Amino acid sequence: MKSFIPWIGGKTLLAKKITAEFPQDFGRYIEVFGGGASVLFSADRHAKFEVYNDANGDLVNLFRCLKYHREELQKEIRYYLNSREMFGDIRKRLECPGFTDIQRAAMFYVQIKISFGADARSYGCSDRAVSVDRFAEIEKRLERVNIEHKDFEDLIKQYDRSDALFYCDPPYHTTEKHYSEHFSEADHYRLNSVLTALQGRFILSYNDDDFVRELYKDFNIQAVSRQNNLSAGQFKELIIKNY
Repeated sequence: MKSFIPWIGGKTLLAKKITAEFPQDFGRYIEVFGGGASVLFSADRHAKFEVYNDANGDLVNLFRCLKYHREELQKEIRYYLNSREMFGDIRKRLECPGFTDIQRAAMFYVQIKISFGADARSYGCSDRAVSVDRFAEIEKRLERVNIEHKDFEDLIKQYDRSDALFYCDPPYHTTEKHYSEHFSEADHYRLNSVLTALQGRFILSYNDDDFVRELYKDFNIQAVSRQNNLSAGQFKELIIKNY
C-alpha cells in the first residue's frame, strides 16, 4: 500500500530498502517523524503495537480524522475543486481558527494534493480531481495505529522499550527551510543524543553529508541512492542503525 498523500521528503522510493533493514524480533514500531507515512503503509502491519507521530498539527489532524471520521471527511472534501482560486482561499482559511477538525482536515488534504510538489505553498497547475477513493483502505490500515502529536524527544522517551523499533526520518540537514515546522541545528544534535541513549533499536534515514556522517560515526551507516524527484540524476542518502 502506498501513502494517500505526497509529502516533502516522502520515502515512497526508499520504503523497500528501509524495511529490508528492519530486524525480525521487535514488538513495537514507532514512526517518529511520520510525514506521509510511506514506510508505515508499506506493510499491512509492522508490529502488534504501532505509533505514528508528527510535529505538524494539521497533518496529525488529517490522520486522526481519517481514522475516526472517514465518511464525514469524504463528504466535506466533495465540495472542493482543483483550482488556483480555491487553493488561495484554503491557504487563507487554514491561518484562521474556528473550523472543526474535519473541516481543517479536508482543507489541508486538498491543499497538499493540489499544491506543487506537496509544498502547500504554490498551486500545482494540475487538472486532476481531488480523489478520496483510497480513504477506506487507509482507515482500515490505521485501525490499530496510535496517532501522536509530540516533540520527538518526548515521544521516543515515552515509547522506548527493549523490543521497540524507532524509524526516524527527520528534516534533512540544510533542507530544514522546506518544512513548516521549525527544526534547528540543535535539534539534529538532540535527536542524536536521545537515539544514543535508547534501550530499543532505531533505523534512521538522512541525507548523505559530512555533518551527518560525523554525527553518527559510531553507528552502522549504509549509503543508498534514489531517483531525484526535482531534477535528473540520483539523490544520495544514508540509512543509519544502532544494530
